[in-house]
Amino acid sequence: MNERIRFWLITLLALLAVATTAALGRWQLSRAAAKEALQASMEARLAEPVLDGATLRGEVTTDALLHRRMVARGQWLAERTVFLDNRQMNGRVGFFVVTPLRLEGSDVAVLVQRGWVPRNFEDRSRVPAVETPAGLVTVTGRIVPPPGKLYELGAAEVGPIRQNLDLAQFRVETGLPLVAVSIQQTDAATDGLARDWPPGNTGVDKHYGYAFQWFGLCALIAVLYVWFQIVRRFFQRKNV
Repeated sequence: MNERIRFWLITLLALLAVATTAALGRWQLSRAAAKEALQASMEARLAEPVLDGATLRGEVTTDALLHRRMVARGQWLAERTVFLDNRQMNGRVGFFVVTPLRLEGSDVAVLVQRGWVPRNFEDRSRVPAVETPAGLVTVTGRIVPPPGKLYELGAAEVGPIRQNLDLAQFRVETGLPLVAVSIQQTDAATDGLARDWPPGNTGVDKHYGYAFQWFGLCALIAVLYVWFQIVRRFFQRKNV
């Protein structure tokens, strides 16, 4: 391959690399902008008036409810409590406790993410004792999607201890008319459960970090091309 062909081939590859990395950087910036808009929407909804639990019994879309504050009255279905394993709070691993709440004056139920408890590492099959009052209770919290899922091998688990909780499967399993959202409880922790829920974070910083990496790589490719293909060649010819 003669020198001229080699030069233009390297130039073409460098241009493609610069264009690709710059495009990826711009894409990450667009993702960050979208996440910032979502974060602003979440904060605006938290500032809106508190909803009553009766709202969940109506024909309201899920998107209209998410991230709103709510006060719901109902009865705990303690026998349906699920302990979601390998969940962290304040850097400690344990269970997220999830219990359905049957709303007052209705058969409709909603999953309540009640809080976190440590697990017994000596007997991993033992569930901790959780105080669950009988009768009508009032739950204060915010409306969030159903509990997030972690990676698990094999089929979905059943029983009180699970890695994940699939809402559709849980509806069939329990026969409960569960709504499509859940409540993340924020009441004072008088029942022994920790509720130091992390603030809603859409991951904006992550996208800015990725954008910085892509733009940095783009600049590095450009600098290396200019140095090796232009500056160094110029001095080599000058010294010949």
